[in-house]
Amino acid sequence: MRIAAVALLCSVAAVPAVAQVRSAAAVKWGPGPAFLPAGARFAVLQGDPGNSGVYTIRLRLPARYVVKPHSHPTDEDVTVLSGTLLVGMGDSMNVRKAQRLTAGGFITAPKDAHHFALTRGPTIIQIHGEGPFEITYVKAADDPRNAQRK
Repeated sequence: MRIAAVALLCSVAAVPAVAQVRSAAAVKWGPGPAFLPAGARFAVLQGDPGNSGVYTIRLRLPARYVVKPHSHPTDEDVTVLSGTLLVGMGDSMNVRKAQRLTAGGFITAPKDAHHFALTRGPTIIQIHGEGPFEITYVKAADDPRNAQRK
């Protein structure tokens, strides 16, 4: 009986207090954050990616968009919704070793793992995980925030 009560409590705790439902047309896009190169569009679907807790964001990236090698302090789960995303692991941009992901493709970049990404054409990706969502570039010169300070 006790195990059944614990299972019931766990299943009740997993249900959100308010369902979050949003059509694709209702997603509110804004400019990308300062830690991304110019040209990205950004939407928050769930949570606050700048704080602790679960978040879901979308990025709309133009053709030939490049995010140089970087890492995150938490796992990053990425799903390609449309377009083509090339993702590679390591401290340098080695496009030949990158994995090509199209709509439905998925990658988990583990916490602190150095990786890079680039698009072939216009691409939309969805990222979810446990916040805060932060980027640390392998080379400080690749961080767009540093270019803005000059």
